[in-house]
Amino acid sequence: MEKIKFQEIAAKSVLIPSKLPDADYVVNPYTGCEFGCVYCYASFMGRFVKEPITNWGNYVYVKTNAVTVFEDDLKRLSLQKRSSSTILLSSVTDPYHGAETKYCLTRGILEILVNESYPGLISILTKSPLVLRDLDLLKKLPRVEVGMTVTTTDDKLSRFLELRAPSASRRLKTLKQLHTEGLNTYAFIGPLLPHFRYQPELLDELFAHLAETQVDSIFVEHINMKGYIRERLMPALQDEPSEVQSIYRGADTTEHRRALDSIVSQLIEKYGFKLRLGEVLYHNKEKT
Repeated sequence: MEKIKFQEIAAKSVLIPSKLPDADYVVNPYTGCEFGCVYCYASFMGRFVKEPITNWGNYVYVKTNAVTVFEDDLKRLSLQKRSSSTILLSSVTDPYHGAETKYCLTRGILEILVNESYPGLISILTKSPLVLRDLDLLKKLPRVEVGMTVTTTDDKLSRFLELRAPSASRRLKTLKQLHTEGLNTYAFIGPLLPHFRYQPELLDELFAHLAETQVDSIFVEHINMKGYIRERLMPALQDEPSEVQSIYRGADTTEHRRALDSIVSQLIEKYGFKLRLGEVLYHNKEKT
């Protein structure tokens, strides 16, 4: 595993209008991510810092002025806009990967939101228990929710696909603690791993563990198999049995998605989850 490159840069803007259906603005204090998940759609961000797709996970560009720039960006939002706008931390990086322990950019941004008593919803999505460090600030925000991406209950599989990310078991414990602390929580099951179609009992196990954390809602998203993602994902699977590779190659077919959708629908009913956006998400080009 390569040593991670850290490089400090300056940002011109940090509060960026979003095209996501559940966020009006996104904030990404870093470009790149230490966790290096092999399925990550955000690997396309490399083109903005002249890093190849295959190098995702081996670099982090730190926007050292992110806090002051965010403060300036926020001042430009009208009171009406603030009241109705959801801000997501983060969409193409993890706001709590290792660099955050040194630079504290996410914490600095939360401090500004607390000082401004930001009335809109602040949504955080991470894979890291480091979010617990900022409980003092999170509890002061008028409207906040914290989500954890959890793709499996198998720590071994998690380590294979999510190279440097905290283990799945730690993420589940973090969700439970956040709930205990009185925060609204959600789980992001994304990507929905293709093998769950053939081993639905493992997906049932994941849903059961999430139910134990008492999350308020869940997002579910099919794996994105666009070409640039395959470029990193398929080589990582080259030592896996041929049937495993075949499952992933067929993961963008309508047949596959419908089969998984049916399983997910049954589990949502079984565990009483609220499914955000009302459907299992899918962002890739149709393939039948």
